[in-house]
Amino acid sequence: MKKLFVTMFALLSVAAVSAQSEVIAKFNDGAKAVQAKNYASAITLFEQVIDKGMDSEDNTVLNCVATAKKYLPVCYQGVGLSAASQKNYAKAIEYLTKAADTAELYGNTQAKQKANMILAKVYQVQGGEAFNAKDYATAASVFEKGYAANPRNTEMALNLATSYCELGKYDEGMAIYDKICKMPADKYAAAIAKAEANKTLYTNNKVASLQQAGDFDGVIAMADKLQATSPALAEKIRIEAYNGKKDYAKIIALGETAAAAQANDEDKSSVYFLVGAAYNAQYNAGGNKDAALREKAVATLKKVTAGASVEAAKAALAGLE
Repeated sequence: MKKLFVTMFALLSVAAVSAQSEVIAKFNDGAKAVQAKNYASAITLFEQVIDKGMDSEDNTVLNCVATAKKYLPVCYQGVGLSAASQKNYAKAIEYLTKAADTAELYGNTQAKQKANMILAKVYQVQGGEAFNAKDYATAASVFEKGYAANPRNTEMALNLATSYCELGKYDEGMAIYDKICKMPADKYAAAIAKAEANKTLYTNNKVASLQQAGDFDGVIAMADKLQATSPALAEKIRIEAYNGKKDYAKIIALGETAAAAQANDEDKSSVYFLVGAAYNAQYNAGGNKDAALREKAVATLKKVTAGASVEAAKAALAGLE
């Protein structure tokens, strides 16, 4: 019995050595595959190394397992990049997602971030084809996935926000633009400037549609939402809404605050024109008898020095002076 035990122990030892040798051999073959950029083969070999060697007590095998875990995400990434170069986006996304997931599983934060950055670029290219064709619904559905992978890809984030706005999803678009505007200005200045410009463009479009429908209270509600993130724009469209309602007292009450919030002379002038016109309207409504209202109208209209309101201000002043 003792002899049998010794024999069985010897067999087990031989089997263990054989298993260790197999793991090491597969690891070496996997390393050669990586060097040859044969990433698909390397994936199979490294997965076998991890599966067969993870419970080993041999340090050499454990080192092979650790290194396989390190390079497995790189191999998935390699297959994904190759697929992307052939415009096989489905395969590229599948393998780049595996790269990110495997990196996360094995605690490789840097590899995960890199895989997600590349994954986002693939989504950006894929969604860009639909975006350029003005298929904004498809573009948005693709960009959403890319944005989730890497929200710091500002070009794609801008396209996602634009897609939302073109689909009439104003609030969703503004939310993305606002996130871009909160990014570090020293690194993302161009993207922030574009986001601010697009916010103004699509807000003005939204305001115009509400004004055309006579929904001035809807414009005021928009202004209230924008106040925290875009105070200048909020103040300007609020004044315009009260002008649509012909609420001249409210325009006058809000005028100086709205003008002070504007960042350039053109927008300041636009606000001052509405305030001056409000004073003028009240002056006319009183039978042109209140000299104080006339003086305020003249003083305010003289502050209109830039932009599209200049000529209208001059015409109003000619009627008052």
